[in-house]
Amino acid sequence: MASFNAPVPATSLRRSWLFLLGTDTRLHTEAMGTAADALISDFEDGTAPPLRPAARRLLPDFVKGCHQSGKVACVRINPLATDGKEDVQAVLAARPDAVLLPKTESPEQVCELAALLAGIEWRPELVPNIETAAGLVRTLAIASAHPLVTACLVASEDMTTSLGAERSRAGVELQYARSRFLVECRAAGVVAIDCPYTFSDVEGLVAETRMARRLGYGAKSAVDGSHVAMINELLTPGVAEVARAREIVARFDAAHAQGQRAEMDGNYLEVPIYLNAKRLLERSKAFDGRHR
Repeated sequence: MASFNAPVPATSLRRSWLFLLGTDTRLHTEAMGTAADALISDFEDGTAPPLRPAARRLLPDFVKGCHQSGKVACVRINPLATDGKEDVQAVLAARPDAVLLPKTESPEQVCELAALLAGIEWRPELVPNIETAAGLVRTLAIASAHPLVTACLVASEDMTTSLGAERSRAGVELQYARSRFLVECRAAGVVAIDCPYTFSDVEGLVAETRMARRLGYGAKSAVDGSHVAMINELLTPGVAEVARAREIVARFDAAHAQGQRAEMDGNYLEVPIYLNAKRLLERSKAFDGRHR
């Protein structure tokens, strides 16, 4: 098993998932120095078919480097119907923390991958990628297909293509898909990873990540390492948010103890608001323990 020097963050605390070209060792090294919580060596779209054997050979060093820098080591294999089974052999040798399965459209595909990993001492997390309309409408079943599934990731470019939509910086074409995907992941009890922002500008990234946060996402994927720090900042409870959450909890507890209704800034503090505030405080405390 690959040795490691630093603990990797729990699935629920992985805000940024960065895709990397499978054979670009320079990019791998640079990514180890970013704030990304999870690094993904992409054997699928990120590696041309003739280069996939080289990417497989590089995977053990990639996993070791991730662990030494406290990153979650991930690999996105190819669909099992193409080069995926060969990729699985590399996975078994390198033992990454998570395996991403692209273009997942059925729970049977997840179970097939899990079966290939059965009977071994070490078991990675499975992260199905929902990239088509067919996959989107089966997200709940896919996310619930096997205990190894801890998260799912929704695509941007492939989903847009599957929908026959036009890709835009504003991302309006993906609003329904992102919302439905989140709901189904929540229903399955797995982490929902938002689609990557595939444009270079920071302004668009900020707008899209803020919208993701408002929808309920706590994790987002990326294809540009320079976007990671902003994703982390926007998906981590800030000082003002924490202070407001503490005030909500304090007011609710005080009013509830006296049999009264709490109010803050003209908003009645119902139980769901109170629970959301407590959840935010717990998340902030978890990040403080990791030094953010």
